[in-house]
Amino acid sequence: MNWLFDFPFIIRINTNAIDRAVRSFAADHAAFFDGIKAGLTNFVGAINWLLNHIPWFVLVVLVFFLGWKGHKRLRSGIAYSILLCIIGMLGLWGLMNLTLSIVLAGVTIALLLGLPVGVLLSGSDRANQAARPVLDMMQTMPVFVYLIPAVIFFGMGSASAVIATVIYAMVPVVRLTSLGIRQVDAEVVEAARSFGSTKSQMLFKVQVPQALPTIMAGINQTLMMAMSMVVTCSMIGARGLGNEVLIAVNRIEISRGFMAGSSVVILAILLDRLTQGWFSGRKNAGDEQQ
Repeated sequence: MNWLFDFPFIIRINTNAIDRAVRSFAADHAAFFDGIKAGLTNFVGAINWLLNHIPWFVLVVLVFFLGWKGHKRLRSGIAYSILLCIIGMLGLWGLMNLTLSIVLAGVTIALLLGLPVGVLLSGSDRANQAARPVLDMMQTMPVFVYLIPAVIFFGMGSASAVIATVIYAMVPVVRLTSLGIRQVDAEVVEAARSFGSTKSQMLFKVQVPQALPTIMAGINQTLMMAMSMVVTCSMIGARGLGNEVLIAVNRIEISRGFMAGSSVVILAILLDRLTQGWFSGRKNAGDEQQ
């Protein structure tokens, strides 16, 4: 009776041939991928160097100022400053800087790629429909799968972590940029067109400002998804708080894992609240000017 429950047709895929082809491609173009790896490694290193040369109290004051100005509440700035100090008191300040370097590098590249792609997709229904299954696949693919090609082409280290982070975190900003521009009121667009606005003027002076809250939400989600890759990327040699969690898991050290995991949570909360507050402040300032 197995024929009732076992699917009758199976496609035999030569996975070994695919793996050999990918590895051969990586070996044949090693110089190209090594150049990208060196550039990404230097980029992460430059951000980390900058963070390490910012005095701790300056960073705490900056977080206080952003929290206070973004949320218009003094207690928000104080609370965020205390949360940041907790990471330092746990002895994880340097690891926090390493983690933040990879996250900022990944988010920067994801925005540089995702924002233009979202703008292009917003102008074509056909392109938007064609890109939708690709974006769905990128967003629902298990994150561990992204680590495999990253390691094959770029080896272990921060460069692979940045590549995996970019692929995983770029989807929200593409989707929400396209959605925000497409949802701009048709009457507003028609009014701008009737006044003789060119396509570029209409995009940058009408559609993008109107869609800014949605685009900002996409940027915030990209930042949060990049933070969620911190622990995962530690499996391919990314240093920082994620690597501390991985070591704690391997050694079954619950206290070490709890401290590093709590620091990841604190850092994610700070990035989320500060960016939301800053975006809200920018939106309110724009509304007041209008």
